[in-house]
Amino acid sequence: MFNKTFSALLREAEFTREMLGSGATQIRNANYATKGIYFQSFTNLSTGLERIGKLCLMLDHYIETNGKFPDHEYMKKEIGHKISRIYTNSMSVINNRSISLDYLINLDAPIHQNILCVLSDFAEGDRYSNINLLVGGGRQSDPIASWFQQVDQVIFTTNVSAKKKAKIDHNANVISQMIGGYTRVLHSSENGTEITDVQEASYRTGMWKAVAPYRQLFVLQIIRFWVELLTSLQYVAMANGSQDIPFFSEVFAPFYNDDSYFRTRKTWEKV
Repeated sequence: MFNKTFSALLREAEFTREMLGSGATQIRNANYATKGIYFQSFTNLSTGLERIGKLCLMLDHYIETNGKFPDHEYMKKEIGHKISRIYTNSMSVINNRSISLDYLINLDAPIHQNILCVLSDFAEGDRYSNINLLVGGGRQSDPIASWFQQVDQVIFTTNVSAKKKAKIDHNANVISQMIGGYTRVLHSSENGTEITDVQEASYRTGMWKAVAPYRQLFVLQIIRFWVELLTSLQYVAMANGSQDIPFFSEVFAPFYNDDSYFRTRKTWEKV
């Protein structure tokens, strides 16, 4: 029979895995015409990353104190909810325990930091940006615009080839010439500007299709970072004779793969 601690940890891990899987799928599908998917993805990813990061920090505390988890006040004051802070604390665990990771040794690359920044700000209050704008709240940053500027545009500049960019531009021009004269478009872009012509809509669609696989890959790399850390801590706790710790490595197994595998999958809800 599983004890209560084991069962609680297993349920938390399974719940977190499902949120991360949904978020990783949704971030590939979100675009200017389906903005609600951005919010679904940001909600799942920010919550899932916070939870897996906290599992790592809780397990480190458990190992350090010979089987005691941190109390509520410690979780609130020392760990908190900010993903960027959880990342900093996670790096301290890696360094203090001399943990060797098979893949990324940190998430200090600009693109990873930008993603963490957007998701951390979303969790801290940007998820209410529209409501805050209406009621005069103090926080009015648009998380979709932030993602577009800090993530998508960076990916498009650094990861998409000049040949691909030229093709996107060419296709947009062709479509505009074919149907632009009798087709009406009315959308708002990721950064809030109006899209009123076919050429702009086509270009934005081409841009989204070009950056979407990279978006997903970088998000999966971030998830894998914490999966690796959690797996390493799991084995330390088990080596100390603990019966409380489930095999997190099995729960999160699909996320513990190399980039070539990540590139073969588009959907991650059922993992």
